[in-house]
Amino acid sequence: MQCRILTYLILLTAVVSAFAAKAPTHRSLRAEAMGNAHIAVVDDKEAIYFNYAGLNQINRLGNYNLRPEQGYYPRNFIGDMRLNLGGAGPFETYFSTYNVAKDLQKLYNNAHDVANETGLPMNTVLMDTLASHHELIHKVNSYDHKYLTMKIKADAEMAFHNFGAAIWVDGNVAPYLDAGIIIPFMVVDTFYVDAVAQAGGAYGITDRLAVGAGLKLAKRQKVDIITVDIMNYDASQDTLEDRYHDATDNVFDFKSVSVGMDLGVLYQLTRELRAGMSVRDIYFKDLDGDKITPNVSAGINYSPRFFNKNTGYARKFNMALDYVDAINGQNNYKFPSHINFGIEVEQNLLAWPGYSNEIRALALRLSGGFKGGYPAAGFGLEVLRFFTIEFATWAEELGYYTGQDEERIYMGQLSIGF
Repeated sequence: MQCRILTYLILLTAVVSAFAAKAPTHRSLRAEAMGNAHIAVVDDKEAIYFNYAGLNQINRLGNYNLRPEQGYYPRNFIGDMRLNLGGAGPFETYFSTYNVAKDLQKLYNNAHDVANETGLPMNTVLMDTLASHHELIHKVNSYDHKYLTMKIKADAEMAFHNFGAAIWVDGNVAPYLDAGIIIPFMVVDTFYVDAVAQAGGAYGITDRLAVGAGLKLAKRQKVDIITVDIMNYDASQDTLEDRYHDATDNVFDFKSVSVGMDLGVLYQLTRELRAGMSVRDIYFKDLDGDKITPNVSAGINYSPRFFNKNTGYARKFNMALDYVDAINGQNNYKFPSHINFGIEVEQNLLAWPGYSNEIRALALRLSGGFKGGYPAAGFGLEVLRFFTIEFATWAEELGYYTGQDEERIYMGQLSIGF
């Protein structure tokens, strides 16, 4: 019966998703570092974002009393409560263009002051200034049409056995410098801020089979394209700031909020192998004018007993393979675009002998994989279970097929909580 209902949902979302946009996307650095293959991993708070059924695994994996066959797996008895703050930017391009942006800002400020003092039009002052500073135009030309994509994320999340909730913000701005014919300018090609509040739960039908479901409230603000030059700098800055505050303020204003649903199932095939499937982002109305494409994904996770250890010096090993976003054909019509693969190893480096994985002083996680055909990698360092530093790099496709136009992302994150 449950399989039949899930099949109907998949068919329904396939019918309504033509020409639809992508939903707000939470960026989990643990998942991204292993190629974002996480549908069947979900053994902690990441179940909130990938597969709610995974919440049933908290305080079950590694629990010899409740699930003896999975007792060897590192135990997560407490669950998770975290505050995360992260950001990403094109560091290799940012540092090379910083001086250009600084010179343009100085030029604008000086021209503004001269215009106020002399009463001359701003256009006249700028033209005279640029005419006497050919070196600045030459520097700008060397960085013509270079993208400076930047991303931010902020999360407040908690997860316990069979329950999880999170409030998070994801933002993206993609400006590029253009030399222009006379006056240099910057174009904001994409700007959006997504604010999401979500909560859900799981239910273990048997020790092997769990199902999960959750609801979410999402709000999106976006600007498709905006030109920022030294003539409209102040107005453009105000516009972008207003859009950011519109998205993050009054998250529970239902007039501008879209309601969505996530569904998931997780099945333990053997003591070392489990499979999962999720249908996420089933929104019941447009999100800031965008019709959202539901995300239908499935995956498997292999966690060999030999490599896992449930002691004070616990070790976790996962190998995962996912087929993601199955019904979304936008920029994903080639098969490799839907395939995510990853491996992660987590090792407690400093522990109190005789205690379980719950009490640890220092833990290190190393990960790698492929997301949509592009390599991914990362690490996480946890200190006293309370402070965590994470870093991940992956790529997203800007073109119409895998390998056409890679956007390499480097993101860092600082977390506090347990």
